[in-house]
Amino acid sequence: MEKILQQLTYNPDEPLIFSSGLFLMLFLGFTFCYMLMQHTRTLRLIFVTAFSYYFYYKSSGFYFFLLAVVTLSDFLIARKIAALKTGDSSTEETGCRSCKWLVALSLIIDLGLLAYFKYTNFFAGMWAQMVGSNFQPWDIFLPVGISFFTFQSMSYVIDVYRGDLKPLPSLLDYAFYVSFFPQLVAGPIVRARDFAPQIRKPLEVTQEMFARGVFFIMIGLFKKAVISDYISLNFVDRIFDNPSLYSGVENLLGAYGYAMQIYCDFSGYSDMAIGIALLLGFRFPMNFNAPYTSVSITDFWRRWHISLSSWIRDYSYISLGGNRRGKVRQYVNLIITMLLGGLWHGASLNFVAWGGMHGVALAIHKWTREHVFRHDKYYVSRGWRKAVAVVLTFHFVVFCWIFFRNHTFGASWTMISKIATDFHPELFAQVVTGYWEVFALMLFGYVTHFIPDRWNEGCVDVIRRGGVVVGALLIAAVIYIVIQVKSSEIQPFIYFQF
Repeated sequence: MEKILQQLTYNPDEPLIFSSGLFLMLFLGFTFCYMLMQHTRTLRLIFVTAFSYYFYYKSSGFYFFLLAVVTLSDFLIARKIAALKTGDSSTEETGCRSCKWLVALSLIIDLGLLAYFKYTNFFAGMWAQMVGSNFQPWDIFLPVGISFFTFQSMSYVIDVYRGDLKPLPSLLDYAFYVSFFPQLVAGPIVRARDFAPQIRKPLEVTQEMFARGVFFIMIGLFKKAVISDYISLNFVDRIFDNPSLYSGVENLLGAYGYAMQIYCDFSGYSDMAIGIALLLGFRFPMNFNAPYTSVSITDFWRRWHISLSSWIRDYSYISLGGNRRGKVRQYVNLIITMLLGGLWHGASLNFVAWGGMHGVALAIHKWTREHVFRHDKYYVSRGWRKAVAVVLTFHFVVFCWIFFRNHTFGASWTMISKIATDFHPELFAQVVTGYWEVFALMLFGYVTHFIPDRWNEGCVDVIRRGGVVVGALLIAAVIYIVIQVKSSEIQPFIYFQF
């Protein structure tokens, strides 16, 4: 009993993640109860919300109260905004000003919490450097996923203010939406306009939803626990921890490895979140679409972390003016938006530099497309031009990942200088043969980027025709493979830190 209680209580070293055995056991029990409540809608919503809060407690301890604060405040603010907008027309101007102040209040609460937990040490350290004082970072715990649920809740209030969404009818519905555990701690960032219509509808999991859910869980688990964790522990981490100890070719292969690691880690989480939601009767939007096949940096951001990219576009880029205030201002808005996107990822100048490089690249691509190549936004390159564009885009993204992964500029410059001045190509065959399992998984990950969508649909159709038995056998097979290759320690998802 004591061991069971230890497993069920919060442990900062063992967060509850989709690829853990504990989550599998809890989810089986959860699903059994969930299906028993198929026809009791309100009770089912209460049950799922309670489980979601427990899921967050297992990730961040008693900081789950922050989730409750954001949920309650934004629910009440959105209701007040809607009430003012439908009030007497004679007080329309006063109501409009009040609505703006209410939106500002929501932003202060949400961004204030985010700023305190995520950026206090960052800005305090910068201030200390400017005034020449000695600063010791404060011991501030960063709650898992705070960036995701605050952005999700902020978008709800803004959509209500813009008139794009009616407020949800009850606090329970809104709490269910904000806390829904599949996407709570690492996305995708689901908009209320997409999710709200699904909350009160009758529970239905079709054969297609079941098959697609099993498929997404299966490939997500394989991406995370087999590819990402294995290449990270057995090669990538070693290179990035001590880049000066390795040759340029090893540093370059380490950068290629990290590009695959972060893709499999994050898209693996998104796939599992989408799959679990489908098994519960809910549909999430896709969050990744083979990003390393992009033909431009603009195309990359249409394929990578799609829910965040579209969120930043709709609530940051457009709010700054978008392309409505001239070309120069449009380029500036792109760079500012990506700088904010970099800062969203973490309180570090490395992330700011990463976002800034992507912002500059987006501006340059837009300018060259319009003024050099004179292509419209619907132009699609083909043949050798497409191949060259994919290679160039991929290597720019990998270059930027070096700054994203390292904790200091010094380490990033060490890797880049090693690649530029100490390459030693003769070591390539030795490195690849010495780590052949790692590079086999990396190659598999990159090759599967180019698998046609119809192949995936074919796999879904096979699972659909095989039913529950085939789905269970496939997941059991993936779990067996995970057990064979997994390390003894739990490897949290990379985006838990964001």
